[in-house]
Amino acid sequence: MNRALLTIVLSVVFCGSLFANEKVVRFYEAPPVVSVAWLSEHIADENLVLLHIGREPEYKAGHIPGARYISTRDISTTREESKLRLQIPPISKLKATFEKLGVSNDSRIVLYFGKDWTTPMTRVYFMLDYLGLRNNTSILDGGMPAWVASGKSLSKKAAASKPGSLNVKANPDLVATSEWINSKLKDSNVKIVDARTPNHYTASTAASYPRPGHLPGAKNIPYRSIVDENLKLKDEKALRKLFTDAGIKPNDTVVTYCHIGQQASLVYFAAKKLGYKVKLYDGSFEEWSADKRFEVVGPGPDKR
Repeated sequence: MNRALLTIVLSVVFCGSLFANEKVVRFYEAPPVVSVAWLSEHIADENLVLLHIGREPEYKAGHIPGARYISTRDISTTREESKLRLQIPPISKLKATFEKLGVSNDSRIVLYFGKDWTTPMTRVYFMLDYLGLRNNTSILDGGMPAWVASGKSLSKKAAASKPGSLNVKANPDLVATSEWINSKLKDSNVKIVDARTPNHYTASTAASYPRPGHLPGAKNIPYRSIVDENLKLKDEKALRKLFTDAGIKPNDTVVTYCHIGQQASLVYFAAKKLGYKVKLYDGSFEEWSADKRFEVVGPGPDKR
């Protein structure tokens, strides 16, 4: 092969590789939130996996075309020793569940809630983040109600999908344990956020906890404050104010908890979107309040 031809061939190969790599980089920088307009444009994309989170009868009554149904039961377990529900299952169960739904490492995943299941949806997001698939994953802003309000149609046809293939590894750094939290209670760079409603945070109403109240030093950012009246995520300025008002600085590590780790996932999602380093306390207050080794504050707000 003469030198001129060789130069042309190498240039084509190099440019092709460069553009291919550029495409991959763009693909794996999925925004955390997408709009109805974006989904409508990309709904037929070959690698799109659209997941409906809600009650199964609701899915059967009508869902966004092409969506596949996922239950939080399929991505959780109950701890035998403590009977805690909705806990992180073995990675083999998560892998099998998402592969069955057609998820592969190169999938573009979009999650949406049916009627009002915002926190189960973000719990699914957390599990995908835990598997290293956060950069593949977005949520649909406003969920199915926003899709319907935009005049888009629904389908009753169950979406067929061929099994996916995943090569994933769990990221334990995203999960806070009770022992880890207890060791960080005096660390000014670790901020604990209680995502429950204020009445549970202050223990102003009766609850079934062994010891009502909240974790020492925890600030209350109720999960409902993350979304507006239409269940759309609040804008960045409003979200940032929630965290700064709670005394959280840009370089802090945020730890979110609630009852059993579901409501906390919505605050977790918002913190991730804002760029905080964040962990989710999977056992949450059901675990903490039952363990007498750990302090509980309340009734009343935290004065620290």
